[in-house]
Amino acid sequence: MKVPLVGDTSTAVMEIENTDEFNNVESDILVVGGGMGGVSSALAAAREGNSVCLIEETDWLGGQITSQGVSALDEHQYMEDFGGTRSYYNLRESIRNYYRELASDPDVKEPLNPGTSWVSRLSFEPRIALQIINNMLDPYVKQGLLKIFLRMKTIETVVTDDSVSSLKAIHLDDKKITQFRFKYVLDATELGDLLPLTGTEYIIGAESIQQTCEPHAQPKEAKEHCVQSCTYTFAMEHRTEEIAILDRPEGYSNYKDKQPYSLRIHVEAGEIYGEESGWLDYHLFDQTPNTKGPLWLYRRLVDSNQFKGQYKNDITMFNWPGTDYRDMPLVDQTPQNLAKALQEAKTVSLGFAYWLQTESMDASGKKGNTNIMLRPDVMGSEDGLSKYPYIRECRRIAAMTTIKEHDVSINHQPGPRARLFQDSVGIGWYPIDIHQAGEGEIGTSTRTKPFQIPMGALIPVQTKNLIAANKNIGTTHITNGCYRLHPIEWNIGESAGLLASYACKSKILPRDIHSIESLLREFQSTLIKNGVPIHWLIDVPVDHPDFDVVQKFVTEAGPGNPSNGLKFDPESKINDFDLGFWDHVLPQNRSGTKRKTESITRIEFARQICENNQ
Repeated sequence: MKVPLVGDTSTAVMEIENTDEFNNVESDILVVGGGMGGVSSALAAAREGNSVCLIEETDWLGGQITSQGVSALDEHQYMEDFGGTRSYYNLRESIRNYYRELASDPDVKEPLNPGTSWVSRLSFEPRIALQIINNMLDPYVKQGLLKIFLRMKTIETVVTDDSVSSLKAIHLDDKKITQFRFKYVLDATELGDLLPLTGTEYIIGAESIQQTCEPHAQPKEAKEHCVQSCTYTFAMEHRTEEIAILDRPEGYSNYKDKQPYSLRIHVEAGEIYGEESGWLDYHLFDQTPNTKGPLWLYRRLVDSNQFKGQYKNDITMFNWPGTDYRDMPLVDQTPQNLAKALQEAKTVSLGFAYWLQTESMDASGKKGNTNIMLRPDVMGSEDGLSKYPYIRECRRIAAMTTIKEHDVSINHQPGPRARLFQDSVGIGWYPIDIHQAGEGEIGTSTRTKPFQIPMGALIPVQTKNLIAANKNIGTTHITNGCYRLHPIEWNIGESAGLLASYACKSKILPRDIHSIESLLREFQSTLIKNGVPIHWLIDVPVDHPDFDVVQKFVTEAGPGNPSNGLKFDPESKINDFDLGFWDHVLPQNRSGTKRKTESITRIEFARQICENNQ
């Protein structure tokens, strides 16, 4: 937040001379990082009655949807009915309720999308998401279960016998140090900052085919510098009158050609842009052939026509290949180099904003858009850019389970779902979407099947009481490209918070919970009870009265007939074909059970099995 747009970047580097004076704070669970994963972790752990501390280095909780400015949710086609946790749906619905009260038409189109953006089913202003997140956490703060520390960054840890016993963090404004003691610590930082500080083994960049056997991995050798690009997002308002043009940023000519600044992009089939591979040419305000709409509507946050009297003009957020910073990865840099990289990343984004105002062409050939203006207040910053860059990839733990391309890719998974993980702690779905990184990046953009989040991906092979709670889980460079999105990060964090809570209460390490089947099943039941789906069953959503029964049944018996696709089809009659798939869960007297089940529905059968297994 202190990195200047121009000039000496050392002003954003803090020298720490003495860590011997500090305040002590104790809790059951410490969550480091207040992004999507960190917020959902803290919420889940506090909801279970644990004492929780949450520390965040910016002054806004929420990460992707607030301080990083990506408040147009990257989701999938089923999200309105299925695919997120119950608390994630509460977040979405609370945001919608805020805007419903502002809507000028009482019969506003539902499900309400405040920005009517074409890339997202829900887009909104970051400050509204911040308000909702604070409201969600506030009851636990008032109960004394949750303490929140903003503008705090970890500087030191104590590790004994592969367990983290304490952690020190410094307040970035007043420089006061706090020592935290805890039973479990969750790394929900945006860059996986706790991993090197705790000696936890981790991976960065792109692996080789020899390492992962992935078809799109590096063909010869791993490349640590190939970390997905980051982006400083920004918001602009479309006015009817002309406005003042931004000053030309330093280094503009370099990035104008290098990025390049353009509305022409290459897309892969199955991505969010369309079904065919090739080049697409966009205009800012006019729809062009084979596109879903103009760039202005791509990630529009506020469609002013829906809120007459509340918003005079539209507001759009820009997160585009032209704003991606690719020169230097943000992980494993010296503080001085990191500050330099962040300044360059800011220059890239402001340069794109300046290019939009002065050089981008419209459909008629007119150059520039002198009626769009930067809105710093939307991002809560002085320079108009997001408080924190949008992070797509970070350090990744060496995990008990590493998710690989062939586990999720449509090219390797013939059924309706991706690989079945018996230790599932959540679900997600998004294409593998690799934003260009450093030189030598080959990456891929390809479709996936609806996938699961294996519990083993949250657990390091080494550190006993650290749990990954963000994009730092056990993925590869390739699969990080589909596990990094909003609802998945929220699910990862929520499951991590519930795992830490279960470990605290049972006094059993996460790795042992994972390896003992009875404990794993009991923990999965806890997830389900909390509204976390661990299997893809799109016709039994989290608010369905039999959600718990169906999720538990499929956990024991499997999804059954693949011809049902992603559905459970609860009200259809069970048949011999179904029984053939679920034979292993039937009582020993199969013939008697078969006679009893000839006239019952699939959901009635699931209830019977769950009752017998209790």
